[in-house]
Amino acid sequence: MQSLKNHFLMAMPHLEDPNFAGSLSYLCDHDDNGTMGVIVNRPLELTLDALFEQLELGGEASPHRDAPVYYGGPVHKDRGFILHRGNSDVWDSSIQVAEDIALTTSMDMLQALAAGEGPEQFLVCLGCAGWESGQLEAELMDNAWLTVEGRADILFEEPPEQRLSAAAGILGIDLNLMTREAGHS
Repeated sequence: MQSLKNHFLMAMPHLEDPNFAGSLSYLCDHDDNGTMGVIVNRPLELTLDALFEQLELGGEASPHRDAPVYYGGPVHKDRGFILHRGNSDVWDSSIQVAEDIALTTSMDMLQALAAGEGPEQFLVCLGCAGWESGQLEAELMDNAWLTVEGRADILFEEPPEQRLSAAAGILGIDLNLMTREAGHS
């Protein structure tokens, strides 16, 4: 199977796992060792302002104070993952996922955001989603997910509640019209 890095992973309507039902994940890494991504359509009742306060970063003057923090997935729920537009070179613990999308896990990005600096377009997620080698492929064979190449405009410009339907729209699909029953021919 080709790499699903820089792809959206859309939960099919019959997927009932409470961690993933109705979710849209963005896959940041996919290789023989497994898959890692973040859920991008589940804002928590937590803003960056509260996170800045918890981490004692200040942030009183930050224009990003009201930005939501997202539930990124059930793995490493105590860690922050920041998906952002731009280059990974200027940030510690950062990887380039696509030409214009990077993932950063270091405190320097949060410090920059608290200071009103850093990237203009970003999503701060607590936790991530992970699959062991072969696990996601098996779930794809069981029709639990749909995949499509990721797009920065959907990640950073669509409201969170519209991201899943926008990603499905790339395939010309309305998930609301799909049956909850899965099958194979």
